[in-house]
Amino acid sequence: MRAVIFDWGGTLTPWVTMDHLAAWRAYADIVHPGDAEASGVLAAALLAAEDEAWGRVRVHHTAFHLTQVLESAGAPPDEAALAAFRTYWDPATRTDPEVAPMLGELRERGLRTGVLSSTAWPGAWHEEVLHRDGVGDLFDGLVWSSDLAYTKPHRVAFEAAMAAVGVDDPADCVYVGDRPYDDISGAQAVGMRTIFIPHSDIPLAQQVAVDVVPDAVVQRMSELPAVLDRWLDGRNPL
Repeated sequence: MRAVIFDWGGTLTPWVTMDHLAAWRAYADIVHPGDAEASGVLAAALLAAEDEAWGRVRVHHTAFHLTQVLESAGAPPDEAALAAFRTYWDPATRTDPEVAPMLGELRERGLRTGVLSSTAWPGAWHEEVLHRDGVGDLFDGLVWSSDLAYTKPHRVAFEAAMAAVGVDDPADCVYVGDRPYDDISGAQAVGMRTIFIPHSDIPLAQQVAVDVVPDAVVQRMSELPAVLDRWLDGRNPL
């Protein structure tokens, strides 16, 4: 074992259920100040464009960028509106306080660490969040699907994450995530071991039925080093 790669939302950050229409309404209210009707129409168009893009992800695993959602909905790339959109999402971006000490323990064991997230956001947004929460310098590699052609569970996404942390054999990697299809089945298909975080309330529209069993399950980030130690010692982690 040489590297541990993490999902972001629902894994490094505790799951928070958010209203996606309200997020786009925060954007649209800046574009159309004082015009509730126009704002509502734009917000609905943006949500429809986003849902369509995530629908393609679910079926074809093709990645997309936030700018493509704006273009599809005919929305201007307004910086103030994007700032309002980001602010709305702040409650869902807070890093689990157990992440920093856990990463410190992994580094003490000589393990490399990385992030692989399926996201439409610019990578810079995520990296600003990680630095805000004091963990940005604790990873050896960061990969965001908005910079790739494909999202998880596509093999290309996991291979990009491996390259980012400097590991070429998937058997040397562990992937930690909260989604059975995207994270657990995707990583196992590539040849990685997997650890499941079972706390996310994933919307039905985002779920894909899959018959998969993770190699281990943890309830808290602080439990993860002990699981890895059992693997390093050649013992069963379950």
